[in-house]
Amino acid sequence: MTLDDLAATIAARKTADPDSSWTAKLLSKGPEKCAEKFGEEAVEAIIEAVKGDRAGLTSEAADVLYHLLVMLAARDVDLADVMAELQSRQGTSGIAEKAAR
Repeated sequence: MTLDDLAATIAARKTADPDSSWTAKLLSKGPEKCAEKFGEEAVEAIIEAVKGDRAGLTSEAADVLYHLLVMLAARDVDLADVMAELQSRQGTSGIAEKAAR
């Protein structure tokens, strides 16, 4: 499964019955709850990274990516737009890019 596949599945679940889909249930709680859940998963990934638990970090990283895509969908931000932003930064020093903000 690619991130594009996952984003498409999440988009399709926006109109699903919240009782039949975890994604639909999350989205039905609104963008703020989706953002909160993303933050929780990010912290869990950080904990696994600090512990040095490779399997735990792998699992939590998958959760982070999923919840990031749910959060984006909750605010109608397409993954393609995020990828285009990354593309626009390619070839630019991270230091230079940060200084330009």
